[in-house]
Amino acid sequence: MTELVIPWVSAIVPMSDSTPGPLLHCGRFTFDLTRPRVMGILNVTPNSFSDGGRYFNHGRGLAHAKRMILDGADIIDIGGESTRPGAEPVAEADELARVVPLVEALAASGIAVSVDTRKPVVMRAAIKAGAAMINDVNALAAPAALDAVADSGVGICLMHMQGDPRSMQLAPAYQDVIAEVRDFLVARANACRAAGIARNRIVVDPGYGFGKRLAHNLTLVRTLPALAATGYPVMIGVSRKSSLGELTGRPIDERLAASLAAALAAVARGARLLRVHDVRETVDALKVWTAVDEAA
Repeated sequence: MTELVIPWVSAIVPMSDSTPGPLLHCGRFTFDLTRPRVMGILNVTPNSFSDGGRYFNHGRGLAHAKRMILDGADIIDIGGESTRPGAEPVAEADELARVVPLVEALAASGIAVSVDTRKPVVMRAAIKAGAAMINDVNALAAPAALDAVADSGVGICLMHMQGDPRSMQLAPAYQDVIAEVRDFLVARANACRAAGIARNRIVVDPGYGFGKRLAHNLTLVRTLPALAATGYPVMIGVSRKSSLGELTGRPIDERLAASLAAALAAVARGARLLRVHDVRETVDALKVWTAVDEAA
């Protein structure tokens, strides 16, 4: 049995088939999902909806990532292309230049790094640089995407999105949002399995805010048990989303309370990973939640 001792990271467990609880395998990292895990968002873009431009500089991005690890993040998710509503695609070379140096620096420090990308070329480069996970809003549907990740051993997050970032919020519509999102994600997970990706490497994300109206988002959170029942760990990204602004009337920088409430509602319904901007506050909320739950 090999045990990984990683600076700042408390989420790593001994690599052994006898370890209790659901396990998520991400390259050289194994996460025990008996308790929910926190993924810290690091957008290295000039135009992301919440923090665009804030961490565009390499040094600031690196410092912010390490700060999130100190605050309790289990994984750092680096994105070099904004997928906010209305966002235009980024050139492949630009995305590589934004993402790869950070992946190399953080992975060399023993940090579990996820890369939020739709491009197979970026996936391959990120994995070569040390990424432990690929987080794809297109659910590896792009040509060559499955081939880019199948033999790598990295974790995979498959997300549901209706349309693309440029158009997804213009007129989203569903006959049955629960069934459509679940069936799409199961189909993509099956495609991954057929490509040789083990079940314990796969996470699914219903895509809160990606081609969904407020009512769709609320329904998906309320019915997360239906998605969790597929047997794949569920990740949810509700942090600072516009639907929380619709509910509260608060601007982006004042949605912390709403983000925490939505995150805990998701955890109560089966979410195992939370993708968030506010790591310290989310970790504290989960500590209290877990303590109450275990005392019951």
